[in-house]
Amino acid sequence: MALGRTYSVALVGLNGYIVEVEADIGQTLPAFIILGLPDASLNEAKERIRSAAQNSGIPLSRRKITANLIPASLPKRGSGFDLAIAMAALLASNDVRSTGRTVFIAELGLDGRLRPVRGVLPAVMAAVRAGYADVVVAQANAAEAQLVPGARVQGYATLARLAFDFGADPQDLALDFDPAPESSEAEAEAGVPSLVPPDMRDVSGQGDARRALEVAAAGAHHLLLTGPPGAGKTMLAERLPGLLPDLGDAEAMEVTAIHSLCSLTSASLHLVRRPPYENPHHTATPAAIIGGGSGLPRPGAASRAHRGVLFLDEAPEYERRVLDALRQPLESGELVLHRSAGTAAYPARFQLVLAANPCPCGKATGKGVDCICTPTMRRRYLARMSGPLLDRVDIQLQVERVSLADFGQPAAEEDTATIAARVQAARERQLGRLLPFSLETNAQVPGRVLRGALRLGAPTTRILDHALERGVLTARGYDRVLRLAWTLADLALREVPEADDIGLALNLRQAAVAA
Repeated sequence: MALGRTYSVALVGLNGYIVEVEADIGQTLPAFIILGLPDASLNEAKERIRSAAQNSGIPLSRRKITANLIPASLPKRGSGFDLAIAMAALLASNDVRSTGRTVFIAELGLDGRLRPVRGVLPAVMAAVRAGYADVVVAQANAAEAQLVPGARVQGYATLARLAFDFGADPQDLALDFDPAPESSEAEAEAGVPSLVPPDMRDVSGQGDARRALEVAAAGAHHLLLTGPPGAGKTMLAERLPGLLPDLGDAEAMEVTAIHSLCSLTSASLHLVRRPPYENPHHTATPAAIIGGGSGLPRPGAASRAHRGVLFLDEAPEYERRVLDALRQPLESGELVLHRSAGTAAYPARFQLVLAANPCPCGKATGKGVDCICTPTMRRRYLARMSGPLLDRVDIQLQVERVSLADFGQPAAEEDTATIAARVQAARERQLGRLLPFSLETNAQVPGRVLRGALRLGAPTTRILDHALERGVLTARGYDRVLRLAWTLADLALREVPEADDIGLALNLRQAAVAA
């Protein structure tokens, strides 16, 4: 036949689309043309494919080869289409038999080696959802691709071995070329002992902050820690992921897919079961935090922290537009990025932890006698965190300086495992209560449910109603205090919040503001 057809996958964000790859061999002068909105790296595939086929013993036809990637209106980028185009061209020249509905995802080296690509996990997930269960990938990507339920994955090291299995004449094939398996970075990391995770026992004193951290973990609430340098804000934030429960199967697949797309090596061999932790520097750009880049936008730190913790230390030092850009994912749990080359949607349901000093010099605590900042400087410094952003943060706590008595005492009795057990029990109570609403945590409960099926009596919410009437709280803040109260009740093993829970929740939300 003069026409060959194979399949591959194009990723737009985390969404994958089946791409039909056609190869036609014409009767004109030698040429190699790729159609279907290819980017620069895909256009370079022509030379990679020719050299790989030549060095594998199955040179491509010397006539004009036209490769068409369907749908033509969908932008396509990356080197993951190399193998599908090569197999389509070989099929068009009758060098291999029909590949059926097999999907090919791999880059080709000039020596005919199949090299791994980023985003294999979401690509295979998309192929299986579309009904294409047979997938061929590079050997280094095979373990990652096999994480997808229902996928029949074959990993190959060379194009020659793949062509042989699809019926190519073995006489000229370079089957003796057997490259040594490359030790991927993920395999190298697997052999390195992991560092001991930070433990809550390391935190001296800070009873209120430890309690606030437990409440934040139990209900998936956002957290602001304000206090002087050295009070332990960063220590507390680093220990929050250890209090969170392991990710379920669906959540782990989501997180691993994002890490695969970002080429994070820990996603290559196993599902990511622990909530991720992202701590970008305050000089990070909006594209680094939110996502972006030229062409189709790529995920940023907010998406890499999906189902985990995004910690912004020295939050007022971040650009104002970076902080305000987080307002959308804090509400929706998703980032939709629009660029000229297309639109990409990435999940971003993370717990935001902000840490800030009380003023530029950090000494405006207690009586503040050592502070050199003027009131105007203090207001301007904290005003970098906008009111609409802080209104979305459930817990706003003032962290006091550690006293000598606390610093000299032995380690706290409760370690991370003990607190995590209480958090897990609270999460299970929430899941049982919120399952009819298709929700998982108290932080996700919308106002209509809080004032509907989960409505509390007027005597219980009296203090909260007065705060709303006086303008101390916004309507959004009212709902967030109710969510905090439900989390406090879950930790205390109570069926519904009491008035004391409402008062404590209101105090947790206003502590930093009052200070």
